[in-house]
Amino acid sequence: MRKYELMCILQPDLDENAFNGVLDKVKGWISDSGGSVDKAEVWGRRKLASFIKKQREGQYVLLNVTMNPAATSDLERNLRYQESVLRHMLSVVG
Repeated sequence: MRKYELMCILQPDLDENAFNGVLDKVKGWISDSGGSVDKAEVWGRRKLASFIKKQREGQYVLLNVTMNPAATSDLERNLRYQESVLRHMLSVVG
């Protein structure tokens, strides 16, 4: 098991229920693969440096995750096909 940081930028026009639904879905993918979410920080709405999918703002979320390195490709594939996720970045910690 390795520790990762997962930064997600979600669509800015999601209401609280839809935002929490997407966040729960991402946490579910992590736990289904045998991993765990150690910490979740919602940074809120911030301005993007450039347009992403015709959006000028995004809702930022940082997740500290412990999971098997073999499961990261499935997680990234799921994030790529989730329409509410504008961008994501998964990086190894330490």
